[in-house]
Amino acid sequence: MIVTQVHQRDVVDVLLAQHEEIKALFSRVAAAQGDRKREQFYDLVRLLAVHESAEEQLVHPAARKAIGEGNERIVDERLHEEAEAKRTLSDLYDLGVDHPEFNDRLTLLAENVVAHATNEEREEFPLLRSHVGPERLQRMASVFEAAEQAAPTRPHPSAGESATANIVFGPPLALFDKVRDALRKS
Repeated sequence: MIVTQVHQRDVVDVLLAQHEEIKALFSRVAAAQGDRKREQFYDLVRLLAVHESAEEQLVHPAARKAIGEGNERIVDERLHEEAEAKRTLSDLYDLGVDHPEFNDRLTLLAENVVAHATNEEREEFPLLRSHVGPERLQRMASVFEAAEQAAPTRPHPSAGESATANIVFGPPLALFDKVRDALRKS
């Protein structure tokens, strides 16, 4: 009897898939016009906000623990990049897709977000896979997806990037964001 091992999706798989989706959304927003551009941008904002919030609650703390002392800079640099992206995304959201500077600022944000994702993929994700067991990484995928359900759908740069800040401020901000989302759609 031949036994084949089926690879169950783990948190790194989820993150990699979302990175690809984020890259595709940047392209779709850049190519769209009018209401379609606005809708695509709102989709991008939502995905980036929930992705980063869940990463800050779960992935970065696990990576920090896994890599040990002396390598904290890897996580610290990712958190700094995320803080910058949140501020830029929030400013871009306030600016609106019809603003003459929107496309240039979107291009710069896309470059920074792709560089951030590349840094995670090269530095942080391999450390997770080498220091965290596969069963835990698979459980983390479920927890990550649950954290996304409770995450804000807009960037809130002033809330902070720590796991604690996301746990404390995330649910009330998420509720506020979801009410705004519902009003926008009505």
